[in-house]
Amino acid sequence: MKTLVTGATGKLGSKVMDFLMKEVPAEQLAVSVRDPAKAEALKNRGVEVRQGDFEQPETLSTAFRNVDKILIISTTGDNETRIREHQNAVHAAAEAGVNFIAYTSLADAENSSLFLAPVHRKTEKAIKATGIPYSFLRNNWYLRNELPSIKAAISGQPWVTAAEEGKVGWALQKDYAEAAAKVLSESGHENTIYELSAQPRTQAELVNAVADIIDQEITIKRVDDEEYKQIMKESGMPESSLPMILAIQRGIREGELNVKSNDFEKLLGRPATPIKKALEELMQEEDLI
Repeated sequence: MKTLVTGATGKLGSKVMDFLMKEVPAEQLAVSVRDPAKAEALKNRGVEVRQGDFEQPETLSTAFRNVDKILIISTTGDNETRIREHQNAVHAAAEAGVNFIAYTSLADAENSSLFLAPVHRKTEKAIKATGIPYSFLRNNWYLRNELPSIKAAISGQPWVTAAEEGKVGWALQKDYAEAAAKVLSESGHENTIYELSAQPRTQAELVNAVADIIDQEITIKRVDDEEYKQIMKESGMPESSLPMILAIQRGIREGELNVKSNDFEKLLGRPATPIKKALEELMQEEDLI
């Protein structure tokens, strides 16, 4: 029986595989990807590559066969699409007789009012309904999501925010990936929920850390929702994306990502990467410093 990761060629999934392969022999690992050609590197490392498309449930039924543990990495898109795709994956896992489902969820998914929360709440409910042992990895916010603001700041532009003093538990995808790999490679994680959040910080605290790294002053421009929307529109952001980014700012402002937890320490034996070091790693990865 194998451990399978969906979306393994994505930014998070590829990092999960890197950590998993340090703990689990390659012949015991499989991936389900929409385009197997993109997983050639994993295949060359001895991982079984299977074709699976969340929009085509019949492909998932085949991809998930003879799998013991599965990590369902949440997909992208509008909420309706994601809910449908996740339901397809959960049903396919149940039909295939999978014995353990790990799922990348959202911070405080059960209670959150963030616009993304319904996707994760419904997926968690669907997984519980199968009766299959599970682990919900409630990831807070990816530090990577702040790259546009970081790049703008490096070019001398102000850091624009409508989040006021709202706090976020930013962490590197690497930390979330390592936590997922631990849950998949170890025993004893059945029916668990992990709130994976670094120390919550305000926008100002994040900006100060960025300013220290690039050794230049960064002006914070605090605006209301309407002005934020206009600035983002003028920066070239597609009209269709504006409601989403506004909802994120509002959610941060209202405390939806201000989750305090030591679950990173429980899984990794250490806290999430400290914010300044995390920013340095991210910016180096992007050739920004």
